[in-house]
Amino acid sequence: MSVKEQDLNLLQVGKKEQYAARIIFFVAGFGISTWAPMIPIIKERLQIGADILGLLLLCIGVSSFLMMPIAGLFAQKFGCKKVLRVMGLCMGVEIIILSMLPNIYMYAIFLFVLGAIGGILNVNMNIHAVIVEKLSKKRMMSGMHALWSVGCFAGAGLFSILAKLGLGISQIAIIHCIIIFMIIFAFSRYFLPYKGASNGKAIAIPKGIVTLFGVLAVISFLGEGGMMDWSGVFLTEAKGVDLSLAGVGYAVFSVAMLIMRLIGDKVVQFLGEEKAVVLGSSLAGLGFLWIIIIDNFYLMLVGFILLGLGAANIVPVLYSLLQYQKDMPINVAVTAVTCMGYTGVILGPAILGFIAQGIGIISVFYLLMILFIVQVVMAKYVFNRLK
Repeated sequence: MSVKEQDLNLLQVGKKEQYAARIIFFVAGFGISTWAPMIPIIKERLQIGADILGLLLLCIGVSSFLMMPIAGLFAQKFGCKKVLRVMGLCMGVEIIILSMLPNIYMYAIFLFVLGAIGGILNVNMNIHAVIVEKLSKKRMMSGMHALWSVGCFAGAGLFSILAKLGLGISQIAIIHCIIIFMIIFAFSRYFLPYKGASNGKAIAIPKGIVTLFGVLAVISFLGEGGMMDWSGVFLTEAKGVDLSLAGVGYAVFSVAMLIMRLIGDKVVQFLGEEKAVVLGSSLAGLGFLWIIIIDNFYLMLVGFILLGLGAANIVPVLYSLLQYQKDMPINVAVTAVTCMGYTGVILGPAILGFIAQGIGIISVFYLLMILFIVQVVMAKYVFNRLK
């Protein structure tokens, strides 16, 4: 039966459905973090340089970028339950295939497939999450996004443990695939068969207030992507930090973000959605300013903590708010916002790189600080529109 936008009351959501909505975020993080530790091993196996490796990795971003605008159609056609189940299982199979390929041409093809799986899975698990949260009538989105990070830590951590025990990457990939399959088979029966409504277009083009949600998401994702790709360069080049400590800033940022997302639903419930976004954006902007003006490495880490704490709940709250807007069906709105947001992840770091090359790395961090200040003003306007 096709569950349309107006028939949400036909869906039943209890504890098992809520757990299932959370666990698919874990699966997505666990799967993609299984691929990441393979990269240096595969680079050595194929005897390729950083330039060729960069082109191969670009296949993931390109396919994900191409698939996200139409990913909502999969939910509309088949329902979230089938899409999440199939894409989850495909993720497990995909990591085994990636551990065994013989040449760069096959890697180009299957990394393109990995990006497509990730794009479809990401959009549909967020559509599913918005519906589960709406029907549950409780804050859940921050905790769901936290489980993606938990999945990343678990996948990378288990990979390292198994590698130290002497297992090869194909053996590790098979074990990880089995774990993914067990989780999907145990929980997928509780995914909701939500299909949503159509806006009559093949590609989700944002309109009305959804466009503003998308811009807010771009800023948040650009901040996260900037931290991941450029925080190490900033510390070593602008602050003279030793190369051995270059990754500490991002690690501190990631842990602070994870902790805040784990408790984020209670924080947002206490503060309210508007204060959570406005204060979060303000805190993130303050974090960037702190990192720029402070030269002591250990004091600088306070700025990374502020950034992680501030940015943690902005995107989850934005997804939650989509259930209240009337400009687009929920499934189409989530697709549009996800596409815009991930533009910041996929294209943002490259744009920031051009800025860093042209006027210096410190200018990148000033720009990010200004963008979060802009986000504060935009968020106030968006909440006034929603009222």
